[in-house]
Amino acid sequence: MPLSPSQTRELLESMGHQPNRKLGQNFLIDGNIVRKSIALAELQSGDPVVEVGPGLGTLTAALLAVGCHVQAVERDPTLAAHLRDHLLPQHANLQLLEGDCLDHPVAGLEEKAAPEGFSIVANLPYAVSTPWMEAVLCGPLPRRMVLMLQKEAADRYASKHGTKNFGAISIFLQSAYQIHSRHLVAASCFYPVPKVDSVLLRLDRKEAALTFPDKARACIRRIFTQRRKQLGALCRRDPHPGAQAFYAALQARGYPATVRPEEIPVSEWALLAETGNSDW
Repeated sequence: MPLSPSQTRELLESMGHQPNRKLGQNFLIDGNIVRKSIALAELQSGDPVVEVGPGLGTLTAALLAVGCHVQAVERDPTLAAHLRDHLLPQHANLQLLEGDCLDHPVAGLEEKAAPEGFSIVANLPYAVSTPWMEAVLCGPLPRRMVLMLQKEAADRYASKHGTKNFGAISIFLQSAYQIHSRHLVAASCFYPVPKVDSVLLRLDRKEAALTFPDKARACIRRIFTQRRKQLGALCRRDPHPGAQAFYAALQARGYPATVRPEEIPVSEWALLAETGNSDW
């Protein structure tokens, strides 16, 4: 079970550790949310699971109790030492990598053959959620992700075309994953209490999940830095020929030159990967 706020504070003090807000260290202290995370993930004993930012190990312990094989990545050396001392000795099914999740988005599995059907379950550090997600979407793709993250980030991930939050990350994520559930989580479920709202999000990999080549991803990012400008002009000025191929494909489908990036549905952005393949 999670520690109470006072127990969490006392444990951190005994470790000589102050929560680092720049790293987004807000520790989950609500048992109901831990149980909800495990239930949403639909895990069974023996399932391979990646955890990002395990912190004090609250969610880690719940995953281990199911019998999962947990591969965790923790950047903070003090927290990593705590996990090594208190969880690793009792659990042969836990592997801990001390490092940055932006360098190891799936806890080192990107450097070797990832097990088929692995999942990610994580209380993500808010400061890195979007760059981490972009790294994950480069593959290998987990079959499912259950993520606690800042509501603002969750809104961007789930945004539909024509809305102000729709952008490059919306396209990358929705091309590969179906968003199945969103649960608002109160700030009181964390210590220290964050100044932002949180959301528990479940993402299931699509049967025909699409990932974009690096240059196509860069092109989409460039286009969305000027999201209110007309797409025709943006593609004509883009330095990569794949952008022109994309624009030609959109014109063939009846889109006018005046259409703006935020008005194009996710399904059409897939053309950028398909028509540009020979150019990327």
